[in-house]
Amino acid sequence: MTLVWGATFVMVKDAVSAFPVFSFMAIRFALATTALTPLVLWRRRQLAATAPAGPFAGTALLNPARLRRIALPSLLIGGALFSGYAFQTAGLQLTTPAKAGFITGLSVVIVPVIAALLLRQPPPRNAWIGISLATIGLGLLSLTANLRVQPGDLLVLGCALSFAAHILLTGHFAPRHDPLLLTLGQVVAVAVFSAVAALVFDKPAPLTGQALFAAAFTGLLATAAAFGVQTVAQRFTTATHTALIFAAEPVFAGLFSFLLVGEVLGPRQLIGCGLILAGMVVAEVRRGA
Repeated sequence: MTLVWGATFVMVKDAVSAFPVFSFMAIRFALATTALTPLVLWRRRQLAATAPAGPFAGTALLNPARLRRIALPSLLIGGALFSGYAFQTAGLQLTTPAKAGFITGLSVVIVPVIAALLLRQPPPRNAWIGISLATIGLGLLSLTANLRVQPGDLLVLGCALSFAAHILLTGHFAPRHDPLLLTLGQVVAVAVFSAVAALVFDKPAPLTGQALFAAAFTGLLATAAAFGVQTVAQRFTTATHTALIFAAEPVFAGLFSFLLVGEVLGPRQLIGCGLILAGMVVAEVRRGA
């Protein structure tokens, strides 16, 4: 899943260079909804034909009571996901794919901090070390010579905060709900939020073949398939384990950015990327052991 996400940074940057951000997101998540709906209906028929053990036994997948129970989690997770992709997609218009990948990866460092704050417990020492390394790395990667933050990098930092919230919310709700239904619920929420935002903020623009291909690739593989995998996997693992695995995403983003568009970071930026990656691992490795 992280490999697929890493490959999308260059694709999305090219697509939104000539197509509105929220309109692109609306198409992407509408396609993801279209792909996921048959799977949910198939799951409904499967449950109706059998009597599976576990927390979903004896109930229809799409009965009104279950839909009411999953509505709020879908809106909360979908809201965090919408914010993350809105910040990231807008930021990609103003920064490079590799930089966006590493700044997005800061969500890995943010997860244990938010988790600790919600539990009113101070983060462990390794989390503080990881935060310090990642913060220094972010400064080396993003600050200009006059110590100003690039607007695109700031937008992608908002994306990292949103994705951290998404990881934590998914970890909280995934064990309590059917994974396919929860995945569909959050994707539908993002599609609706994006469509509303497109009507309010976007100017009409012709849909290019490049934008349509990027929306299809990201909608089917990087959204429907990827979040289905994440939601299923987080029923059996922790938010911390998930965040640690996500540390591979910026590495793939940098690799694909180099292979596809020849992006080469300077020495200072490479050091910054290395410190961010080190911060991710240090902040999570003991908790995820």
